[in-house]
Amino acid sequence: MPAGVPWTTYMKMVTASLLAMFAGAEVVHRYYRPDLTIPEIPPKPGELKTELLGLKERQQKSQISQQEKPQNTTLPRTL
Repeated sequence: MPAGVPWTTYMKMVTASLLAMFAGAEVVHRYYRPDLTIPEIPPKPGELKTELLGLKERQQKSQISQQEKPQNTTLPRTL
């Protein structure tokens, strides 16, 4: 085997690497919860079920807070 590593050590490392890869893929898959159905018509923006709802709420809150700010504010000049 490569670099004189015994077969048993090599197989343990390959098995551990594969298990870690599959576990990471499962965690990401559960976090984002993808919609695996294939739509006949492309969805409109905002209709995808894979969008992060927390991000959408934060964007809406930032838009609302930007609308509440006065538009024509001037800063005092200091010399």
